Amino acid sequence: MPDVKAPHKPDPYLSYRFYVEWNGIIHAGFRECTGLNSTQTPTEYREGTDPPTVRKLPGLVTYNNITLKRGITNNQELWKWRQDTMKGGEYRKDISIVLLDEIGTEKIRWNLTNCWPVTWSGADFNATSNEVAVETLEIAHEGISVDKWS
Repeated sequence: MPDVKAPHKPDPYLSYRFYVEWNGIIHAGFRECTGLNSTQTPTEYREGTDPPTVRKLPGLVTYNNITLKRGITNNQELWKWRQDTMKGGEYRKDISIVLLDEIGTEKIRWNLTNCWPVTWSGADFNATSNEVAVETLEIAHEGISVDKWS
């Protein structure tokens, strides 16, 4: 039997090693990043001479908003970005979400275009709890590309 080797590493990457980057600066410390997906709704079409089934054509592509969560610190960058957006300033950024392997090497980079914050949420407070205060930023964007997949 010939020695057969899988063309890729069979173990999946772990989801807790990632960072978010924009303007060439790594913004580490995000606790959670969700919403990284795209959807293309089929458009149904049929002509009178077609068989009695409906053809499905690719429709418009949509992207879910990305939600980022992190512990609140004295860094006001997320709030300032949201403020700039609310004031109609220069608010769109291209950002990257980067997945690392177990030794910290970049493995996959998802690039998101024309991002802007649609919602910022401060922490919920509870005097009887010892949980970390977490802020949330929801970001709209107009596209995903994969820059690296190794």
